Amino acid sequence: MTDAEKPLDLVPLPGSERPAAPGVHAQTAVEPSAPVEATLILRRRAEVPDAALATPMSREELASRYGASEEDIELVRSTMTALGVTVADSNAAERRVRVSGPASVMSRVFGTDLAQATSTDAHDREVTHRQRTGGLSIPAALDGVVTAVLGLDDRPQARALYRVALPRAVSTSYTPIELGSVYRFPEGTDGSGQTIAIIELGGGFVQEDLDTYFASLGITGPKVTAVGVDGASNAPGADPNGADGEVMLDIEVAGALAPGADIVVYFAPNTDAGFVDAVTTAAHATPTPAAISISWGQSEDGWTQQARTAFDGALTDAAALGVTTTAAAGDDGSSDRVGDGKAHVDFPASSPHALACGGTRLAADGSTGVVQSETVWNNGSGRGATGGGVSAVFPQPSWQVGIGVPTGAGGQDAGGAANGPSGRGVPDVSAVADPQTGYRVRVDGKDLVIGGTSAVAPLWAALVARLVQSTGKPLGLAQPTLYDSVGAGQVAAGFRDITSGDNGAYKATTGWDACTGLGVPDGTALLAAL
Repeated sequence: MTDAEKPLDLVPLPGSERPAAPGVHAQTAVEPSAPVEATLILRRRAEVPDAALATPMSREELASRYGASEEDIELVRSTMTALGVTVADSNAAERRVRVSGPASVMSRVFGTDLAQATSTDAHDREVTHRQRTGGLSIPAALDGVVTAVLGLDDRPQARALYRVALPRAVSTSYTPIELGSVYRFPEGTDGSGQTIAIIELGGGFVQEDLDTYFASLGITGPKVTAVGVDGASNAPGADPNGADGEVMLDIEVAGALAPGADIVVYFAPNTDAGFVDAVTTAAHATPTPAAISISWGQSEDGWTQQARTAFDGALTDAAALGVTTTAAAGDDGSSDRVGDGKAHVDFPASSPHALACGGTRLAADGSTGVVQSETVWNNGSGRGATGGGVSAVFPQPSWQVGIGVPTGAGGQDAGGAANGPSGRGVPDVSAVADPQTGYRVRVDGKDLVIGGTSAVAPLWAALVARLVQSTGKPLGLAQPTLYDSVGAGQVAAGFRDITSGDNGAYKATTGWDACTGLGVPDGTALLAAL
């Protein structure tokens, strides 16, 4: 018996179970010699208590108190190397080890079978990817040390949460600068001295388009830098309806509202490993960003438990370092496109360490900022609506107790009946997202109107950058401050409440609700409240 044929001493990896990708219609074995890369997430020295997030800490303090130990890093390195797996990189502060090897070796070491599959993605396009089903295992020596193995299955993990408006459907549209007036962004601020990180899982930007767009607004745009993660790069594809639309929307909204900030765009593969690695890289970057904007997501049900936990850990690191992460809450109403008749929420917006951003429909005078009406975004089944509801996996955080989060793990069913104990309520905040009253942007040489909660995340990231510029201190995990002293049916300081409309299972009401959260920002009042 050769060494490759000898059974390994493996133990199950909790939370790694995964079903087949939806829409698979072809599958073959992966070539044994095919290269496979993965990210291993390691345990912390100690768990991060909520109290530790109240005051931002340095990267050195986070690493020494809550990173991985050097002993664990060395154990993983030596164990992997002995089994024929290449260790490409390791980082104790980020608790990550990148490994690679032939498919035959990676399958054996992690106790799984890898297949090459063709499936239909969220945009009804055929994609080819590796797939595994069932749970993973890890070498027994790493039991409890390695908490997640990501990337062996590289199916698309998330979808971009934006919608391009049909010209005939647009009733009105706004430039980001006009929305800065509508939402009363603090005067005398432009994000100077701050960095906004933007996470992208595909597509790219063209600097010429950005220059043309910002010049059309009469401003000098921000410095925009691209950073590749896990082999990805800025790769514009000349498809305004593809991922380029998401990338340009994010940069143009954040850049127009915070032109003094530096914008760093992190491009990563659309996999669970790529998504987690991009957020981790952004959170631990130098300089530390004021905000990370995320406009990609997937229903909580579409993630493995290990991936959700690893991602939430990356968001926890960001909050501990003083970074505010803004995340789109979804564009498919309370169902989040699951289709089982029950309510679901989008992740990573459902993480208690992300500022979940919902969407509205806005009628306002862009030249004066005067609002005629603002309601919950809901254009009907299949035509777009703000996400929102109650998490089925994250418990209700202390700062949401008493604000009126409905009972129900996974929220309520379509009839409104509760189906379990209460969890983390989504969203926290909102702004305009209806493409019929959307954002005027430029993508791949074309002027378009785009909506979706993906536009709300960079809007809030820009507001955070301007607030941090004004106050001189990081906002970090913003919710304890935003929700402070707010009870059920009460309007939070610094917000304009949205009280009309629904997103399917949930209705808007006075105070926090599962459609628009605390409401839309009054940036000047919010600065005063801070």
